[in-house]
Amino acid sequence: VLADAARHLRRAGQEIECGIEFVAAADLLQAKAKLILTEGFVVPELVVDGPLRFVDARHPLLLQRAADLVPLTISLGDPHRLLVVTGPNTGGKTVVLKTVGLLALMAISGVPIPAAEGASVPFFTAVQVDIGDEQAIAQNLSTFSSHVQRISRCLHHASGTCLVLLDELGAGTDPEEGGVLGFAVLESLVAAR
Repeated sequence: VLADAARHLRRAGQEIECGIEFVAAADLLQAKAKLILTEGFVVPELVVDGPLRFVDARHPLLLQRAADLVPLTISLGDPHRLLVVTGPNTGGKTVVLKTVGLLALMAISGVPIPAAEGASVPFFTAVQVDIGDEQAIAQNLSTFSSHVQRISRCLHHASGTCLVLLDELGAGTDPEEGGVLGFAVLESLVAAR
């Protein structure tokens, strides 16, 4: 009986596959609509050569945890193409970088974002990131060497259509040397337009 049922199902394989694809597409549309209607997310404008603009943006994972979440408003590319985020330890700098990167990737993937109307995101060809300490003991890399390796990769791919997010620039070494390295990296990023 099972073998006979399997043969009948195999004959309808193409129709079943089309049905599964339809249900998946409908489920995706319903999830996007729910984000927009019940959670207040928006569909940002995707621009080819325009600014990155977020108004009252929030990190989607923090929406469920933090009641006193401070929204982020940022504009890059009109006219400034470089932003340096400074502040005290535990001041939220890394959260800002992660929020910008995640929302940019969500937008270019067609997912609504938690922000106010008027958001726009360039269609980035790449998003290069150095966030966090990933000391590579197996590869005999210190914290500083690991940062330098990832920063080098980011600079190699940097262009006017690439979003580069660097956290703790120049960390893991002498503060004076780290400052000089950070300045050189920022100059390279500006030149990579």
